[in-house]
Amino acid sequence: MADALELDVLWDEFHRVVNMTSQELAAWLKVSDADEETEPLPEHAGSPTGQHVLTILQKRRTDLTEDDISVMYEVVDAVEAEKDPTLEPTAEDPATQETERRHRLMTLGHDPLRP
Repeated sequence: MADALELDVLWDEFHRVVNMTSQELAAWLKVSDADEETEPLPEHAGSPTGQHVLTILQKRRTDLTEDDISVMYEVVDAVEAEKDPTLEPTAEDPATQETERRHRLMTLGHDPLRP
């Protein structure tokens, strides 16, 4: 288990990069997994990591498990790795590579169009 200071830093960093609320993330996971004919059950919508982020958002810091901490590190690292300071955030055509990048990040709870 991480020490208290390390956990404080991780908690703050995770909540900085995860800039979607739990309601927004739940809705996104549901929409992103839906197709023309079916819609997944809410508890099965989205990737396992997206579902875990949603669970973490609904927890208090004192209730985190080792798995939660591991996912928090994974999400912070993934969002930081995807950042591109040369790209100005814009709403774009759904077929573009930037839209795919945005959707990938939103599955982790990060909307790059938000400041």
